[in-house]
Amino acid sequence: MALDAHKFRLGQTVYFTARPLGHMSADGAYQIVKLLPSDGDEHQYRIKSNTEAFERVAKESQLDRSR
Repeated sequence: MALDAHKFRLGQTVYFTARPLGHMSADGAYQIVKLLPSDGDEHQYRIKSNTEAFERVAKESQLDRSR
């Protein structure tokens, strides 16, 4: 499975849906800033919002092309 391609591409705008973990809810539009290796189950991405000063790591299942 190491050859599986990422679903999203560098620079692409995606919609992030945070899992309900209490604080730091951050649903919204983000840009893919780095493709990360799989965590064993699925690909991960480093994403950045224009409204936040920091980047987040998101799993592929937390991202959609649009909302």
